[in-house]
Amino acid sequence: MAGKGTLDRTTLNTTTRGFLNGALGMLIFSASLPATRVAVQGFDPVFLTAARAAIAGLLALAVLLALKTRRPGRGDVLSLVVIALGVVVGFPLLTALALQHITSAQSLVFIGLLPLSTAVFGVLRGSERPKPVFWVFSLLGSLVVVGFAVTNGGPASLTGDVLMIAAILVCGLGYAEGGRLTRQMGGFAVIASALVLALPVMLVLTWVLRPDTVADVTTGQWLGLAYVSLFSMLIGFVFWYRGLALGGIAAVGQLQLLQPFFGLALAALLLGEQVSWGMGLATLAVVACVAGARR
Repeated sequence: MAGKGTLDRTTLNTTTRGFLNGALGMLIFSASLPATRVAVQGFDPVFLTAARAAIAGLLALAVLLALKTRRPGRGDVLSLVVIALGVVVGFPLLTALALQHITSAQSLVFIGLLPLSTAVFGVLRGSERPKPVFWVFSLLGSLVVVGFAVTNGGPASLTGDVLMIAAILVCGLGYAEGGRLTRQMGGFAVIASALVLALPVMLVLTWVLRPDTVADVTTGQWLGLAYVSLFSMLIGFVFWYRGLALGGIAAVGQLQLLQPFFGLALAALLLGEQVSWGMGLATLAVVACVAGARR
């Protein structure tokens, strides 16, 4: 009995650490879309995507070399390509393009669907099998987020909507694949290796697409580029992938249900975008759904 109790406590501690790491990653990601919205006003979306990946990739390469991290095995390369296409290139590019047509508050409507996307790919790629009640809480939480955001997001754009749906799909795949590979390599090694893998292409694109002048780029737009390069592309993933690996891709992925509300608060605070007082009530409902999914 003592052995079983120790095992249960170990499992609980691992799961708790997974959710804590996932929560830190989610908080960092919450500022990504508002920061992208600011940065894309001063930089071309494709250049912004390449530049943020190149900056993060150079930093990741320097750290990997300094730490003398073991190179990924041949069997990991395909997974790293999927991660790079999903979260290094796909999601940043598609959201940057979408944010030319919709506000960051409107884009956060679709982040409410990201936990479902991550959970589905977690089942397909991570061999996870959540219980039926998990899907009930996941669907309820997604409906709360989408319902709230739709009623508070203002007029929509078909182009922006389609781009955001595509972004959610590729991001969910990149999250699930990264969470699965982190169990073998570690969170930093996974995102750093994916960034380094994409680095040659991103450096070339950054040079080719560089603006003729940056005289009109504001301090806020430079800060937006800095945030999405360092935090959104690298630091956030260290916590997020570790959280997915420890707590489960599908379960920890539900923390993303909270991301729109933190993002909306930042959009209101930093960009002056209008957010309804109902955010608090909706957040409480989502917290209940996350707690149910976690159990």
